[in-house]
Amino acid sequence: MREVEERKQNLEWFKQQNIEPYPYTFDKKNNASEIIKNFSKLENKKVSVAGRINNLRRHGKIGFIDLEDSSGKIQLFIAINDVGEKQYNIFKHLDRGDFIGIKGTVFKTKAGEKSIKVKHLALLSKCLEPLPSNWYGLKDIEVRYRRRSLDLIMNPEVKKVFETRTKIINLIREFFNKKGFLEVTTPTLQPIYGGAAARPFKTFMNDLKMDVYLRTSNELYLKRLIVGGFEKIYEFAIDFRNEAIDTKHNPEFMQIEAYQAYTDYNNMMDLFEELMKFLVKQVLGKTRFKYQGQEIDFGKWERITMVDALKKYAKINVKNKSLKELKLLAKKNKVQIPAKATEGEIINELFENLVDSKIIKPTILMDHPKETTPLCKLKRGDPRFVERFEPYCCGMEIGNAYSELNDPELQRELLEQQVSQRKNPDEPWTEALDEDYLKSLNLGMPPTGGLGIGIARLVMLFTDSPSIRDVILFPFMKPEK
Repeated sequence: MREVEERKQNLEWFKQQNIEPYPYTFDKKNNASEIIKNFSKLENKKVSVAGRINNLRRHGKIGFIDLEDSSGKIQLFIAINDVGEKQYNIFKHLDRGDFIGIKGTVFKTKAGEKSIKVKHLALLSKCLEPLPSNWYGLKDIEVRYRRRSLDLIMNPEVKKVFETRTKIINLIREFFNKKGFLEVTTPTLQPIYGGAAARPFKTFMNDLKMDVYLRTSNELYLKRLIVGGFEKIYEFAIDFRNEAIDTKHNPEFMQIEAYQAYTDYNNMMDLFEELMKFLVKQVLGKTRFKYQGQEIDFGKWERITMVDALKKYAKINVKNKSLKELKLLAKKNKVQIPAKATEGEIINELFENLVDSKIIKPTILMDHPKETTPLCKLKRGDPRFVERFEPYCCGMEIGNAYSELNDPELQRELLEQQVSQRKNPDEPWTEALDEDYLKSLNLGMPPTGGLGIGIARLVMLFTDSPSIRDVILFPFMKPEK
């Protein structure tokens, strides 16, 4: 509290001197890293920089400031003989964390450090809260997530994570644009939620006096566009699912979905692998990298069916097993299943409980039981499964893709079954059929391949981040008491 009072007293000093402590602008012309990098060209030249005080040291009539801007740090040297008593008094009333602007000349100190000799100094914003010490830093995970501004101030490496996130998004956009895809925008507020078996967030639209939902997926809207004549489209969508919050899930998240007419899930596999190789080379400069100690090669993706993955990772053979045999397998492996579970539902439960966390190397998991989605074409040659794949890496599913179902009669039948199965009078929301989407399908949709990729999990892999909260600037947090 004492340091807070001292900072407030320093703020009051500026007001008493008729110096505006929160001015409107400052003419910043140079960045810290630029000056360090181009020192030989800039030595003895005038520069203008601005940023936050990371540290300051006063020694009588001279002093040093470590200034940090978005590009890095640089040392400032200030002397009363260079700036005069009035300017030096401003220096004496600065605190660590303050934003300042300075004009001066580039030089090298006797100790050999590249610095700026201050000629003019201005306070740009007072920091009234003491920052954690540079020595101990800010390590408390809860505080870091709740107070991201403070986290970014104290942990500059965090900025690199989000710079990488933006780079990944821009590279994905570049990749699809070069492939001739068109970026589109679909509704976030939807009268009927659909495209994902997920519990939605419900709200109310006052003007129309109707319930609406934050989208769980943009899939059905994008496929309407394929019906309408677009052949290659994609969208970066923020989706909302009122479900688990943990190290791999946040209720609000970004994904990219892309759809291409006249293709199927085989084409989407090739497209996905090409995209992954492009991204990893552009972001990391190589295809091999480490995630949480595991060696990963994004240049090599194994393709395996769910049935074969169960055999490989869990030593379970579910091929051609009867419902009774599958129930016995679930019981033997202590996997709980619904009382009226079908063969496909049991196979999926066995996979999710016994296998998915064990898939470490980049893997495309193909051919899921038909019960897992009503929006996908049946597997050619085996209608118990659908032409769906999920890319996995390091125990995480990072995407989802289909040969999209375009038979309107079968689509209606499957969606009606889903609605019937998922209706629950105890829930504060109800399942509904998207009649407008079904009407669109009646117009005819060409064979289509669809692909969705979760941005956050991809960023987790590329930045070696153990939690999804590390790669979302403002993850949703339980309120503090």
